[in-house]
Amino acid sequence: MAKVGGLTNRGLNMTLTTRPAKARDASEMAALLNAVISAGGTTAHGRPFTPDRMLHHYIQPDELVSCTVAERSGEIVGFQSLAWPRQEGDPFPDGWAIIATFAKIGQTGGGIGKALFEVTRTAADRAGVRTIDATIRADNVGGLRYYSRIGFTDYDRLINVPLSDGTIVDRIRKSFDPK
Repeated sequence: MAKVGGLTNRGLNMTLTTRPAKARDASEMAALLNAVISAGGTTAHGRPFTPDRMLHHYIQPDELVSCTVAERSGEIVGFQSLAWPRQEGDPFPDGWAIIATFAKIGQTGGGIGKALFEVTRTAADRAGVRTIDATIRADNVGGLRYYSRIGFTDYDRLINVPLSDGTIVDRIRKSFDPK
């Protein structure tokens, strides 16, 4: 577990810590992501996650490089996953991995993403990842800002990509070299 520092939230000193995601976190992580999905506008995920789907998609997929949670006072307030590509029809060059980051609604901007990325960056380096891809909905202003702040740069734009509900959005592709 890594102590990140004492962050103040509404006058209370709440230390943010990071640690590897565990199977026992699947329900809490699914609830966090389901709230983001329900709010709409920031994730390409359209259907809710069950704990089992969370386990297989983010916590323990065969392609996993790392999956890290951020906690405050024992509550998961964010998570970040890094995995080798697994989707057919969207080939990446050798050495590329794909990142996904989620923060609890109302908790963004408090250092969660930065703390998670410090751990992910180290894991990427250890795994031999040459480039990290972040593909973000073009209408996700906060997500685009976050990845730019931590050093990702734009390298492509996917035009008119349908979401599972039929909504059409562009996606911005950003990359980062962890070395």
